[in-house]
Amino acid sequence: MTTYDHDLFVIGAGSGGVRAARIAAGHGARVAIAEEYRVGGTCVIRGCVPKKLLVYGSHFAEDLVDARRFGWTIGEKGFDWPTLRDNVMAEVDRINGAYTETLTSHDVKLYHTRAELLDAHTIKLSAGADGLTAETTVTADKILIATGARPLVPDLPGAELGITSNEVFHLDRLPKSLAIAGGGYIANEFAGIFHELGVKVTLVNRGDTILRGYDQALRDRLLHISMAKGIRFVFNCDVRGFEKIDGGGVRALVDADDPVEAEMLLWAIGRRPNIEGLGLERAGVALNERHAIAVDAASKTNVDNIWAVGDVTDRIQLTPVAIREGHAFADSVFGNKVWTVDHDTVPSAVFSNPPIASVGMTEAQAKTKLGTVKVFTSDFRPMRNVLAGRNERSLYKLVVDSATDVVVGAHMIGPDAPEILQALAIAVKAKLTKAQFDETVALHPTMAEELVLMR
Repeated sequence: MTTYDHDLFVIGAGSGGVRAARIAAGHGARVAIAEEYRVGGTCVIRGCVPKKLLVYGSHFAEDLVDARRFGWTIGEKGFDWPTLRDNVMAEVDRINGAYTETLTSHDVKLYHTRAELLDAHTIKLSAGADGLTAETTVTADKILIATGARPLVPDLPGAELGITSNEVFHLDRLPKSLAIAGGGYIANEFAGIFHELGVKVTLVNRGDTILRGYDQALRDRLLHISMAKGIRFVFNCDVRGFEKIDGGGVRALVDADDPVEAEMLLWAIGRRPNIEGLGLERAGVALNERHAIAVDAASKTNVDNIWAVGDVTDRIQLTPVAIREGHAFADSVFGNKVWTVDHDTVPSAVFSNPPIASVGMTEAQAKTKLGTVKVFTSDFRPMRNVLAGRNERSLYKLVVDSATDVVVGAHMIGPDAPEILQALAIAVKAKLTKAQFDETVALHPTMAEELVLMR
C-alpha cells in the first residue's frame, strides 16, 4: 500500500479551496494547501469584498445630497481616494488573516508558494517561500484544484495599456476619465462606483446590450438610469487597438464613430480559468470546450484521484458556489456524507447603482421552456427617493408558470435589491406558488412588501 505525505493536497487557497481544506481536516484528513499569492482568493483579495466596500463608499455621494431633503445641514463636501483605498485594503488584510487562521487552527499545512502537478499524486513546490531553498516535491492521495480565474485581456495592439480589476483597487489616484471595456456585471459595477466618485465614465461594449443573461426589463432599466446619471455607453464598438495619447491617456481605435479617449482604460470583458502551468497534461487532467477543467456533478475530473471546484471549472463563477462545491467534495470524499451541489436556481446580484438581483428563469427563458407564463411587475418610486426628490424608479418582477402557479423567477432592480432577494430566493427554490405569495401579509412600509402585493 502506497504511503503519501498528505491525504489531500489543495492547489489554490481561495474560498473554495479553503472551505474544502477546512472541512476535510475536520473529518480527520491530513491536509496541505498551496497558495502563491494571498490566502482568500479573488473574492477576498481583489474581488467581491473590496469591490462591495467601494460600492458603499461611492454611494455616500448620493446619500449626502439626499440628506438635505431630510433636514440635515451638510458642510462642504470632499472626497479623499487614498483614505477609502487604504481602509478597504486594511479590511482585506484583516480577512486574509482570518482565512489564514482558519487553516492554521484546523492543522492544515499551508505552503505560500506555487504548486504544480508532476503526476496524479506528486506535487512540485517552487522555491522561495516557507523556507524552501530549492524545489520540493510532496505526495498526496487525493488532489483538489481550486485555482480560480483571472481577468481576460484581449489580444489587441495596445491592450497592455489597460488595467484589470486586479489593479483597480490600488490606484495612486483617481483618473479624471475612465473607459471601461465590457458590458457584464464587473463593467457595470465599476462604472457606477467611479461615476459616483467623480470620474467621467464611458462604457465601451462590442455588443448591443449590457448584462447579457439577466432579465431584459432590468437591463433596460439600469441602462436608462445609468445614462440619466451621466454614464456614457458606446455599443457595437469594434475596437481595432489602443494607443497612447500625447500628454497621457489611452485612445481606442474603432472602425466606426469617433475614437474613444480616456485617461485610463479598465478591462472588464470576462474571466479566464487559471489552468496554465499546473501540470494538468502531466497528470492527464482533461479540459472542456471552454478551456476549463472538465468535472462531473461531484466535481471529479477524468483522473480518479483529482477533483476541481470553483471558477477553474467555469460552471457558475460565484464565490458561494465555489464554497459549496468545496464543502460537498470534502464531505463526500472524507466525511462519508455524499452530496452534490445543485447548480439550478442560484441567486446572483450586480452591485451596480442601483443594484440588480435575480434568481430563477427570466421571462424569455420561462416562455421558451414552459410555454405559457404569467408575469407580475411592480414599477414604483421608493419612499426614500420620493422625499429626496430623486426621480429614480425600482422594478420588481415575478415570473410564474401558468400551469402550476409556481414562481419560477424573481428579478429586481432598486435599493437593497440583493438583500431582499436572498430571502426571496428561498421561496423560488422551494417552488412556492404565486397564491402563497398573495396569502402572505405585507410588511409595511417597506420596498419588499411589493413582492406580495402584485396582482
